[in-house]
Amino acid sequence: MLKNTILDKKRDFFAKNLLQFKKMLYFCSRFQENKIKSIMYLTQEKKQEIFNEYGKNANDTGSAEAQIALFTYRIQHLTELMKKNKKDQVSERALVGLVGKRRRMLDYLKDTDIERYRAIIKKLNLRK
Repeated sequence: MLKNTILDKKRDFFAKNLLQFKKMLYFCSRFQENKIKSIMYLTQEKKQEIFNEYGKNANDTGSAEAQIALFTYRIQHLTELMKKNKKDQVSERALVGLVGKRRRMLDYLKDTDIERYRAIIKKLNLRK
């Protein structure tokens, strides 16, 4: 008798909370979808397009121009994100880091080959 009452209580508890549980699962799945969409702003196809346009070919991922172009694309995305979420400190830190990486890469390019530096600055419409 005692065992049956405990089982009945558990069954009632789960029946009452099943709807709330389903809502919670739906919210979590929607959150994950949005999170994946926001992470996947830079697809493999977009990277190939950037490397093809700014590098020597589509497989040229190491040239300074291709890396600077990729950094610029990511900086533009994070800038738009920061306009929406002004208090997002993690994205702000990532943005500052990317700007620094791009600046160092541009400085390297300026020191090694000034013509390539001027060409990439003009092509990406960067100030300086």
